[in-house]
Amino acid sequence: MQRTGLQPDHITFVSVLPAFAKMGALEQGIDIHQSIKGTGILSNVVVVTSLIDMYAKCGSMDKAHELFDGMPRRDVISWTTIIAGYAQNGFVEKALETFKQMELAGVKPNSTTFASILPACAKMGALKHGMDIHQSITEGGFSSDVVVSSCLVDMYAKCGCIDKARELFDRIPQRDVVSWNAMIAGYVQNEFVEKAFEIFKQMQSAGVKPNSTTFATILPACAKMGALEQGMDIHQRITDGGVLSDAVVASALVHMYAKCGSIGKASKLFDGMLKRDVVSWNAMIVGYAQNGLVEKALATFKQMELAGVKPNTTTFASILPACAKMGALEKGMEIHQKIVEGGFFSDVVVASALVDMYAKCGSIVKARELFDEMPQRNVVSWNALIAGYVQNGFGEKALETFKEMRLVGVEPYSSTWASIIPACAQIGALELGTAIHQIIIESGFFSDIIVGNALVDMYAKCGSMHKARELFDKMPQRNVVSWTAMIVGYAQNGLVEKALETFKQMQAVGVEPNSTTFASILPACAKMGALEQGMDIHQSIMEGGFLSDVVVASALVDMYAKCGSIDKARELFDKMPQRNVVSWNGMIAGYAQNGVCKDALKIFELMKQSGTHPDIVSFACVLFACSHAGLVDEGCTYFSHMSNTYCITPTVDHYVCMVDLLARAGYLDDTLTFIIKMPAKPVVVVWMCFLGACRTHMNMGLGVFTATLLFYLDPKNAATYVLLSNIYADVGRWGEVQMVRRLMKDRGIKKTPGCSWIEEHKMVHSFRAGDRSHPQTQEIYAKLEKLDWEMKAAGYFPESSHSLNDVEEEEKELFLCHHSEKLAIAFGLLNIPSGTTIRVVKNLRVCADCHTATKFISKIVGREIVVRDVNRFHHFKQGQCSCGDFW
Repeated sequence: MQRTGLQPDHITFVSVLPAFAKMGALEQGIDIHQSIKGTGILSNVVVVTSLIDMYAKCGSMDKAHELFDGMPRRDVISWTTIIAGYAQNGFVEKALETFKQMELAGVKPNSTTFASILPACAKMGALKHGMDIHQSITEGGFSSDVVVSSCLVDMYAKCGCIDKARELFDRIPQRDVVSWNAMIAGYVQNEFVEKAFEIFKQMQSAGVKPNSTTFATILPACAKMGALEQGMDIHQRITDGGVLSDAVVASALVHMYAKCGSIGKASKLFDGMLKRDVVSWNAMIVGYAQNGLVEKALATFKQMELAGVKPNTTTFASILPACAKMGALEKGMEIHQKIVEGGFFSDVVVASALVDMYAKCGSIVKARELFDEMPQRNVVSWNALIAGYVQNGFGEKALETFKEMRLVGVEPYSSTWASIIPACAQIGALELGTAIHQIIIESGFFSDIIVGNALVDMYAKCGSMHKARELFDKMPQRNVVSWTAMIVGYAQNGLVEKALETFKQMQAVGVEPNSTTFASILPACAKMGALEQGMDIHQSIMEGGFLSDVVVASALVDMYAKCGSIDKARELFDKMPQRNVVSWNGMIAGYAQNGVCKDALKIFELMKQSGTHPDIVSFACVLFACSHAGLVDEGCTYFSHMSNTYCITPTVDHYVCMVDLLARAGYLDDTLTFIIKMPAKPVVVVWMCFLGACRTHMNMGLGVFTATLLFYLDPKNAATYVLLSNIYADVGRWGEVQMVRRLMKDRGIKKTPGCSWIEEHKMVHSFRAGDRSHPQTQEIYAKLEKLDWEMKAAGYFPESSHSLNDVEEEEKELFLCHHSEKLAIAFGLLNIPSGTTIRVVKNLRVCADCHTATKFISKIVGREIVVRDVNRFHHFKQGQCSCGDFW
């Protein structure tokens, strides 16, 4: 046209500028702008608006803003264009601010304005702003507009109000594919993936044909569920519909296959793509990163650069979390350098990802330094730093940062609350957490499931399980994270029966456990000795495909070991495709606790040979094994290697093991010297360990000295009084025994009551000493009376020396006969089929009489009896115990 000599008019410019905008051809757009300057057309509001749109779509928001500010007259289209520009370029706060200015200027928004500003609210999680805009939409009569309604559905969904989104969706009189897509995306983003599939099916039943956006939206649902088969079905639909050439859809497929663990299929699909844009490369980079192939992710990043595809903000925002996930700080620093060289640090998303990467790699000081250097910050930046402080154990720093954020006027959103609530949990700030809970309710964020989950977790970690349950029961929606938070809470607060009960309720309502759920419930089974329930969970783990998860597999090994099934634990351990230090430690501890101490040391040596470096826990397990096997020389050698070879500073646990090792072997004077020479002041548990050894070796002098010291350090500890009383009783000093008992009574100190658990038909039964509350009480006591007669006939004599001396001998024997573990064993003999091992868990150390009695019982009934007390396992078989009477 120009070559023919025809002069363009305002319609020409308005027509050609969107072409450059769509191509992102900034240089050509600038040339057109120069051409316009030479004419009088620049005063035309439509032409200037087109220029603003071009600059915005080419990413030059400074130039767009300059033009907008210079306009003598602005109409609703001009305002809408600049608002959309800010929103599309990530300046969502600026978009919201401009929308307010537009209203103040008296310009009424139109449907396009609302369709532009609502995604900004959605991106920011700005629910309050979104609700205000919803009110304006209603007042302006735009509620029936399908585009605006779809944007509202999207905004509410992205702000976590999925019920409100669904309510609005159901009201839309005529839904198009955009409306359906918004609802599908909402369910996916809020973790209700099954609901997303349900809506996807309803959409097809309604005769609405899915488009490329639908497929790109539903595929992440397959990814989240790990639903490979459903993903493959959708892949077939995409192929049949001829949409596979769409780079966005192909990229979503790559992501789905990668997320479902089928990285080979993802790679094959990626390699077969005729056209790869930056989104496609990003999908592959994320895929490798999420499958733990960080080196592959970084190599793909390099290939992308070699292919001439320039990384964008999403690329950097994708590769940095990969470095963060693997703790690959050096690689992250290399990426940081590329970001600086490419001029991407000014991008708030990339800078926030950098802060997050440094924080997650443990370099929280560098994270703060970068945060302070950021030219602009949004709520995501603040969230990254707050979460970083929490993840690195600086809960108080996180709360300080939260206050800073409020002072500079940045409003917290759901993601902020989800980051700050764990800080309260970390420092046990229940009062502050409760106050924040109230603010959340007033701000309208309680319906956000992530925030609700964080609150449940906070109350549980602060020990307020009643409040956690109350909140859990009120939650409008619950997902697997909600249920897992309750299970973990019960388990951590010692309510293991409640944890198991909640796990069953979760399964009953159809919520599928995830790896975290399994890793949380298995320790509860272990603590209760609930082997049958643990085996059921093992079956669920296999069916769910979680056995390859190293954390879950390690928890299974630990559960079997702690339930006394050490052979099963070893079988599982040997089959693990990969092991980490936790897996090895679990096996070492399992052997040590089950009295197979030499095997524990063998596993420790195998661990070193495998290239896995022992940690603090490894050495605690090894020293425990040496202690319970009387391997003094070996224990001293390992203790020496710990600091000299591995540069690990011993903790209280290691000193306790060494004290136990030396004292058990009878080297009391050497043990006392060792305690005195400890670099840190000996704590109560060290002296308690020594006092126990004094009682074992009947050294009354050292025992009285140690008990006197403990009365000063921890006057309310009942165990000190009980041990001192036993020391006096051992040597027949009954006057002193009564004196200690009177002292306990005067000080209001009560001994922890003995409690034992036994599992039968997947139900855990608990017993206390002298318990008569069980439905089978008569049969249990009758069984004990019969056993007592049979044991005495076989040579058993009750060890009643530690009962009060003024009680008749017959009463002492009766009291001993009714200890909790004996009641549990009698119950097991009555109810557990012959030939099956009886397994009992006790919360205290097995007393000498019960230990002797159980040896006799195992021989009389011809059954193996496994008792796990607070210290170790006792495997009783044919009148012998695995501990060799050394416990």
